[in-house]
Amino acid sequence: MAHSRRISRRQFLTMATAMGAAAAWAAESPSRSRYTPRERRDLYPAGVASGDPDTTSVLLWTRRPFSDRAQASLQVEVAEDEAFTRVIVHASAKVMATSDWTCRVLAGNLKPSHVYWYRFVDPEGNSSRVGRTRTAPTLQDTRPVRFAFVSCQNINVGAQHAYRRMIFEDEQAADEDRLAFVLHQGDFIYEIVAYPEDNPNGLWGRPIREAIRLPEGERVAGPGGAWHIPTTLGDYRTLYRAYLNDPDIQDARARWPFVSMWDNHEFSAGGWQSLQNFGGVDRPRQTRKVAALQAWFEYQPARVTKSSGPSLESFAPPKVQDAPIEHFDEHGMGVEPNNQAALKSLTGYRTVHWGPHVDLVLTDQHSYRSKDPARRREASVFKSDDFPELFPQEAMEVLDAGREYGGGQPPETIRYGTQEITNFRKEEPAQTILGATQKAWFLKQLTQSRATWKIWSCTLGTLEHRVDPQNLPPGLTRGWPGAGYATVATRDHSTAYLERAEIYAHVRDQKITGFATVCGDRHAFWAGLAAASLPPKAFEPVGVAFIAGSLSTPGMVETLESSLSLTHPLRRFYLTEGSPGKAPILNLLFRHGVRSSLEYQRTGDLTRARSLSNPHLSPHLSFLDLQGHGYATVCASKDRLECEFVCIPRPIERVPGQDGGPLLYRVVHRVPLWRAGEKPQLEQTVISGDPAFSL
Repeated sequence: MAHSRRISRRQFLTMATAMGAAAAWAAESPSRSRYTPRERRDLYPAGVASGDPDTTSVLLWTRRPFSDRAQASLQVEVAEDEAFTRVIVHASAKVMATSDWTCRVLAGNLKPSHVYWYRFVDPEGNSSRVGRTRTAPTLQDTRPVRFAFVSCQNINVGAQHAYRRMIFEDEQAADEDRLAFVLHQGDFIYEIVAYPEDNPNGLWGRPIREAIRLPEGERVAGPGGAWHIPTTLGDYRTLYRAYLNDPDIQDARARWPFVSMWDNHEFSAGGWQSLQNFGGVDRPRQTRKVAALQAWFEYQPARVTKSSGPSLESFAPPKVQDAPIEHFDEHGMGVEPNNQAALKSLTGYRTVHWGPHVDLVLTDQHSYRSKDPARRREASVFKSDDFPELFPQEAMEVLDAGREYGGGQPPETIRYGTQEITNFRKEEPAQTILGATQKAWFLKQLTQSRATWKIWSCTLGTLEHRVDPQNLPPGLTRGWPGAGYATVATRDHSTAYLERAEIYAHVRDQKITGFATVCGDRHAFWAGLAAASLPPKAFEPVGVAFIAGSLSTPGMVETLESSLSLTHPLRRFYLTEGSPGKAPILNLLFRHGVRSSLEYQRTGDLTRARSLSNPHLSPHLSFLDLQGHGYATVCASKDRLECEFVCIPRPIERVPGQDGGPLLYRVVHRVPLWRAGEKPQLEQTVISGDPAFSL
């Protein structure tokens, strides 16, 4: 996306065609609206949205279904005022049954850093609700940039009123303090759907909300009952329609432009490339991958690239079949032609430029990744019910690196307690999450960026999980069978040690400053320093990283509350007994270690417990809340970056009121811009509430 260069109308039309959107060129002189429309939100059941603005254009979106025809034309208006007395765009856009009645319009010739209002009008004069959007600033605009980042919204078991809190606060803010856009880092939908009759006791202690019924679908085993997963394009479209019925999601999309990227649940919970994994078995599902990407393209206004060419109205999916994927290249990419065609049908990774201070680099963590070694059946020997969620770090490092471990000298076996476990990864390539092509593109983006802050939008967490079970006192449970620290098998960059180190080495060697990462997926708030390794290895941070809590999806703590036995000897290290939602002592365990946790259990004195913190456990972390829900905001200026965590109570039922309900806490993390070779200095301030064990 261009920074500030004005383009001609011909160039604009070419650009709109390339991204599959109708083109609308703004007039130089505004005029009053041509319509006296009747707002009929019921006829536009998914609302309106805008996406991926640049300095002179933005994508606009709506869905207007018809029952008596196969296609229709809508009129779109863009105005400089909410009353539409200064309209600068009048254009036509086609909606078709073959695209599920969605349309994308690229409005161009707009002013930089400007707020606009837009709406769609059908042939009968019925209009959509009014949407609000804004364009990006030019390189000469040195004002701070503010945006929010969110992820993981589940209407099946949660409520989305965190958006209402965000809207409420933005409406109260001064113009210069308002959000420019919302970065949605995926799990916009959850393709695993629970029906109440299959899960009579709910899920993770939450009731199941009857929100979705898939027209076709497939029933698979799930926790406490069963899931239903989509099998067709119609199923995936049904999911988006259901999620966009939610009033809080719809209101947020109408207020701000969204910059969106998919995570795993837009396709499949355990999916990688075009494979699905249920019951521990990889199954080729190229047809479903294409269907998932088509539905995403239809419902998310974004400047992404599809392989089918510059169609203005439709996705035009490639013809693929579900064929076995048996051969992989040296980077773990399946070379089967249908797999390749499915993955190329839509490319989502891209860079969004926002003035001189922010280059936002978005990556896709699932389409090009190799198989997670910790999810292999052979790796199950390293997991034990005696140590919930924990995996020996030294074993994970060997499995991650494959044949590259130890400078190309991987061990034949991995010791685990008294056992010598065969190293099944000895002859295989190192794990990759980004894939070779995307990673080369990503590193090039970082090198070429001249923005003050190079912000990596990674849908998966990058900050490392670590626990010190080697410090558990004898007799509490059986001895920890690992050689030292433990990690958590999360399928993210926490355990992609080699690739993470490669990225951070590039940042260091290229003397890249202002490197920050914003993430989702973990359903938890994290803040810390980006480092390739932790003590006793070298600890050399090259940037900062932040992870936002989920909007509504349950996380690790709720899973443990519903699954960990009341008599488990380590339960008191994981959960704080009492009412659900109470700050979990698990935060203290991960942040400060076993000895701190034991001291708090003994005395209830948090200050004394922190004084016994293991200094080598997590020097990279400054904040950790493993049950956090809500959202995060970023403010990036010429000399510092701030990230604020806004945490709400568990969003099980929708909270009434315009403010989105109460908050548990607000915490601001600040880092001054550092020079190449310097260590970033991350500071934090608790604005309100009590983060308890998170500090």
